[in-house]
Amino acid sequence: MASPTETLEFQAETRQLLQLVIHSIYSNKDIFLRELISNASDALDKLRLESLTDTGLAVDTSDLHISLEVDQEARTLTVRDNGIGMTRDDVVDLIGTIAKSGTAGLLAKIKEAKDAEAAQSLIGQFGVGFYSAFMVADKVTLRTRRAGTEQGTTWESDGEGTYTVAQADGLPVGTSVTLHLKPADTEDGLGDYLAARKIRQIVKQYSDFIRWPIRMAAEPAGANTDAGDAAADGPETLNSMKALWARPRSEVTDAEYSEFYQQISHDWRPPAETVHMRAEGTFEYEALLFIPAHAPFDLFSRDAKRGVQLYVKRVFIMDDCDALMPDYLRFVKGVVDAHDLSLNVSREILQHDRQITAVRRRLVKKVLAALKTMQTAKADAYAELWEQFGRVIKEGLIADRDNTDALLELVRAASTNDPEQATTLREYVARMKDGQDTIYYLTGENRQTVESSPHMEAFAAKGYEVLILTDPVDEVWTDQVPAFDGHRFQSIAKGQVDLDDDADAGDEAKAEKAQREKDFADLLGWLQTTLGEHVKQVRLSTRLTTSAACLVGDAHDLTPTLEKMYRAMGQELPPVKRILELNPGHPLVTALHQAHRAKPDDPALADTAELVHGSALLAEGGDLPDPARFTRLLTDRLSRSL
Repeated sequence: MASPTETLEFQAETRQLLQLVIHSIYSNKDIFLRELISNASDALDKLRLESLTDTGLAVDTSDLHISLEVDQEARTLTVRDNGIGMTRDDVVDLIGTIAKSGTAGLLAKIKEAKDAEAAQSLIGQFGVGFYSAFMVADKVTLRTRRAGTEQGTTWESDGEGTYTVAQADGLPVGTSVTLHLKPADTEDGLGDYLAARKIRQIVKQYSDFIRWPIRMAAEPAGANTDAGDAAADGPETLNSMKALWARPRSEVTDAEYSEFYQQISHDWRPPAETVHMRAEGTFEYEALLFIPAHAPFDLFSRDAKRGVQLYVKRVFIMDDCDALMPDYLRFVKGVVDAHDLSLNVSREILQHDRQITAVRRRLVKKVLAALKTMQTAKADAYAELWEQFGRVIKEGLIADRDNTDALLELVRAASTNDPEQATTLREYVARMKDGQDTIYYLTGENRQTVESSPHMEAFAAKGYEVLILTDPVDEVWTDQVPAFDGHRFQSIAKGQVDLDDDADAGDEAKAEKAQREKDFADLLGWLQTTLGEHVKQVRLSTRLTTSAACLVGDAHDLTPTLEKMYRAMGQELPPVKRILELNPGHPLVTALHQAHRAKPDDPALADTAELVHGSALLAEGGDLPDPARFTRLLTDRLSRSL
């Protein structure tokens, strides 16, 4: 026989906290079932462990499971387990009181929280998921008996201010939680939690990988079921229990990996690479990550979802946990299952959690190591992967200074060495000329524009390899990454580039160069004055062989393309003046030099100077400041030459 029922009151702060949990904290009411199933799974884990450590504990662990039972007439949903169970003291201690200590302080913090997510993270620290049941139920009845004891306990409350506790005989070992459900209300987010289809959907989303079977009893004939929810002959197991990440890699087939990847990514193709890892120690977790073979359509969309799925002890927490994966690896799909987090951990807490930061660092290193291995062992597959994700991976050279060296090893780029095959930086360095200590590159909109640039002339003539960088991100990272393997990066469109080794040049060559500088001094000074609105300096060039002129920037100037990018983002910048370099051996420059020496005041010379500057601008794919004026000057000059 049951003992008399004892009615107890919640503590004042606990009552207020309970109301916050019920009415304010959880934005998704479906989570109540996740919380109750998680509690049941923990109880099964504890019984299994205790049965192994306490040989005197007479319990049957041959069929540990969780049952979900629906009673349409009584409008109840019961979550039952045959786990460790609780004593009366456990019930009062763990269920009757939300938190053993600090409840008032917690309540103050929750009231100060700016939003529901921040409040939820605080709640999660105190493990009160059980009380989420009151979001969907008018009354909750808990029946339990601890393994190794004969006496059971019943706990019941409507969540308003009091709860009852009574002893009960004849209860099986384990715990059952019966929810007397409120009517479905779509406006308030209350689903029909008596519907088998709804229950299946919640279990599939949040508890599919729980290690214990979650069974739902077959509904009796004639029950009010959804269309398509036919009654089965026996209990239906709702979860797959196939948490691949929790199994040793040697026990998982490629087909299983591929099937799981397709399930979480909605990609019908198999992944390019799989990363399966387990970490033990102060913070335990498993991770199963996939590198796709093809870029998703929304890879560069600002609103695209980023991050991997986060589980806690196989319980689904969130779909796109961006705290675990940097933005430049946003294409990586997969699962991280942490053992020591709260089920109610928020994104805000994750962003500042030191353990999560450490996990993120290790995941990144594992992914980069997998890419490096793929680059070596599957060169063709890696080349295709780089075509898909290279632009994104190079963002890491700007955002992730800790992994700069590893990322540089992964970079592939077109170069003048081969018209079709890209090269790695390591391969470029291996081909460098004797005495060359610089990695030369040139950025531009496309390969054709870069290859036809006047800046390339001397490098092509002397056989120096130049990297051809055509992605917008190349404009940024090349400015911020100083060197690779001790070899600095040098844009051939910036600074002084002199491929002649003055140290080896003879006295005659040096004297000839000095004389040429002296001869052209007047012309250079006049051009700098005439074109002062557009250029900061005019000088003779050693990088030109066939073109008359080109424009170059100072070593630390923004490139024209980067300048355009900043302006497109709404950042107004002062115009960056560049340097005009002239080829002293070109007939046009020679003729201009002679004309200026013969008649320095001739007004036509200024027009010629504008044409030279405009031609240099067009040759590199730039925009003329006044296209109409340039066209007039060119047309006039052509008509006079005929």
